[in-house]
Amino acid sequence: MIREGFRSIKTHGLMSFATVTIIMACLIIMGSVALLSLNINYLIKDLEKQNEVVAFVDDEIEDEEEAKAIGSQILAVGNISAADFVSRSEAMQNYMSKYDKSLMEGIDETVFRHRFIIHLNDIEKLAQTKEALEGVPGIARVRAHQEYADTFVKIRNIVSGVALVLMAILVFVSMFIMSNTIKLATFSRREEIAIMKMVGASNGFIRLPFVVEGLVLGLLGGGLGFLAQWGLYNLVTRSLMESITGDILEVVPFLSIAPLILAVYLGIGVVIGVFGGVNAIKNYLKV
Repeated sequence: MIREGFRSIKTHGLMSFATVTIIMACLIIMGSVALLSLNINYLIKDLEKQNEVVAFVDDEIEDEEEAKAIGSQILAVGNISAADFVSRSEAMQNYMSKYDKSLMEGIDETVFRHRFIIHLNDIEKLAQTKEALEGVPGIARVRAHQEYADTFVKIRNIVSGVALVLMAILVFVSMFIMSNTIKLATFSRREEIAIMKMVGASNGFIRLPFVVEGLVLGLLGGGLGFLAQWGLYNLVTRSLMESITGDILEVVPFLSIAPLILAVYLGIGVVIGVFGGVNAIKNYLKV
């Protein structure tokens, strides 16, 4: 029966090719939307990291080592990926590198405060983190760009929501198309199924070759879809990186997510192939 499943793929080569092609096409469309959403979220996450929070040390703490020791309390607040200490002298040098040195005449480093440049894990929790930082002993003031954070969070939520809606629609449409393609492939064999049923073959006996056929076609569609997606993704990202926008944009390397994509494609291909094969002959078993 397993051998019959493989034989059927060759015998009905045109419909097998159509089934594999449809599975590939649907997976590539769904995968492209998912990869686009992933890269947009990656870009927003990178921009979030650049949105720094600055915690100024109290003026009364003049000793650099004492000020630096506050870093451990800052890290204990949570939602903080890094807290880099900047001394008064470093703050003055940074200021002078950005502005005309003539503006600094008669001003020394005591005008500046020791500070910590802080990066957050989740910018959505900026308000709570800022409040917690203001409660750390030795921290006089915390500067955070709340409006930028709110904008990043809003964009991220919109992108995620749109991507989920598109994915849901594409999954439904793809399932419908693939199911009908497999039904068409089975239609020509309805008489064969009816004869087997009338001579006493059990439903399980009849279904097994179709399960094997659906499994193989699903694996082929998922595997070839993965390879096609890999080539398409590399082609698009290479063109993007070679353009002007490549200087300011970074994309997620395909190899870093390839195992997950392969597993998902093969899993979806197998489920659709097997389910489609079994479901397609359901009506023909009623003899």
